[in-house]
Amino acid sequence: MPERRKICVVVNSRANYGRIKSAMRAIQQHPRLELQLLVGASALLHRFGSVIDIIRNDGFEPTAVVHSIVEGETPTTMAKSTGLGVLELASQFENIRPDVVLTVADRFETIATAIAASYMNIPVAHTQGGEVTGSIDESVRHAVTKLSHIHFPATERAHEFLLRMGEEEDTVHLTGCPAMDLVADADLTLPPDLFKRYAGVGADINPDRPYLVVLQHPVTTEYGQGFTQISETLNAISKIGMQVAWLWPNVDAGSDDVSKGLRVFREHHNPDYLHFYRNFSPEDYLRLIKHCACLVGNSSSGLREGAFMGIPCVNIGTRQQGRERGANVIDVPYEAGKIEAAIGRQLAHGAYEPSTLFGNGTAGNQIADILAVADFRIQKKLSYVG
Repeated sequence: MPERRKICVVVNSRANYGRIKSAMRAIQQHPRLELQLLVGASALLHRFGSVIDIIRNDGFEPTAVVHSIVEGETPTTMAKSTGLGVLELASQFENIRPDVVLTVADRFETIATAIAASYMNIPVAHTQGGEVTGSIDESVRHAVTKLSHIHFPATERAHEFLLRMGEEEDTVHLTGCPAMDLVADADLTLPPDLFKRYAGVGADINPDRPYLVVLQHPVTTEYGQGFTQISETLNAISKIGMQVAWLWPNVDAGSDDVSKGLRVFREHHNPDYLHFYRNFSPEDYLRLIKHCACLVGNSSSGLREGAFMGIPCVNIGTRQQGRERGANVIDVPYEAGKIEAAIGRQLAHGAYEPSTLFGNGTAGNQIADILAVADFRIQKKLSYVG
């Protein structure tokens, strides 16, 4: 093993960064590891909040950037972006020659990372494998598992599922999700200027009054239904009578339909309670949702960080179908009346008991320590084949 093992972390989106930041810091500070950082995809784009600027402000200088997004947000452009990601990442891996590539969760950029690295005989480390959800993410996550050589699942059930998928036991390490580390370590006090700090468009939000946070992404396997789905959520929110911080959807296929629904609603109704934001830093996002009255939409943060902090969450639709969840979550279909009723129930309930379902806040250091000493076997086999 080299004196310092080079760990290449690939960050492709705002959520991606929040879910791996603590591991990046632990790798950066580990005496036996060297952090290499590739930043690409929507993390480079202004309309998704210029995540690369947040990364640099946090003290991480990218080793290189990888431009791989084909504009359009359709299934075709999503597939092409995946292919372009394989091409560009392969070139970067050849240039920087990492010893291990660490990739996150279940996005299309994640599978591009795993394909490129595994074909180049570079060990792949994967976080958040073994979980169950809806959308194309379900297929991508399990495909990345089979391309990966070491696994860092977040929950006991995910750990068991990876073993049942034929991964060898000594390669599967139950660490929890690194996103919980940020919650455990951050000062979650709500800054009085938080809502001014990130600009955006819409009505002013008063941090001294209750507010909702809404974050609803397109569901790739329901492409073409995004406009109708987001309209149901908008109709429900309009009847609640509470100020709202609404985050823009991600880059997945169908994003344009969701964005169109948001723009049409704003133009037709000019709501005096609603403000749209592109992005927040990982810590400020945690502060934002920690103090909200309810988190609404289909982001996994309602189930993951939401459980850890006891935040009331209304989860809409199928994007998180089958994912483990704590008592803080109410699931509803894409129906305005049911969304409104569930939000009302959560507002009446208030905060929940925190849960460590997705980890206890020590994942980043565990991941770094394991990567520093692990023996990697490039040739994979099913654990139940002799």
